Amino acid sequence: MDEITHERLKEIKRSFRLYMSGPTAQSMGQKGISYKINWGVSLPDLKKMAAEYGKDDSLALALWQENIRECKILASLMMPVESLTDELMETWGEQINSQEMAELLAFNLLQYWTNAPQLACRWMKSGNEMQQIVAYQLLARLFANGLKLEEMELQDYLVHATGALKCKHLGVRHAVTNSLYRMMDLGEAYREKVDTVLQGLDGIF
Repeated sequence: MDEITHERLKEIKRSFRLYMSGPTAQSMGQKGISYKINWGVSLPDLKKMAAEYGKDDSLALALWQENIRECKILASLMMPVESLTDELMETWGEQINSQEMAELLAFNLLQYWTNAPQLACRWMKSGNEMQQIVAYQLLARLFANGLKLEEMELQDYLVHATGALKCKHLGVRHAVTNSLYRMMDLGEAYREKVDTVLQGLDGIF
């Protein structure tokens, strides 16, 4: 890490005290969102901070290494999408430790990446529930933006989505449901495919 990045990282970490919210952090802890440090800074405040610093891949990488909620969220906001690689995302994917971070990674960063469809189709098959949440929330965003999967990819998605709807993790089920509803918006043919899936889950969904 170069000296400028190091100093900016320290400056950012010091600034969290200005925005900290004890009740928010406590509420997150009760919901199982666990970090070494959690200042409870709101998402609007973090977005404001990210905008002030701008896109910076070196700083984003340094922020992600910190086991601090606010640092990881800022990393997802400040990483330039053109700096993403499959290798980097696989590393980050193994380090996601909350549903909040999984969703924000999809919303703040991955939906803008050219390799997003391939990553989503890969992570929906993962045994890692956080990666599954990323995958299905990412697909929801991509479907909302008009993505239409090729027939083989579509059938693969429907098979895995059907299985994921039976997952014990509520966050996974929520993400899958979100993606299915967004896919239904693509047209009647897609709506019929989703209806078929849901009919087969009568009493579960």
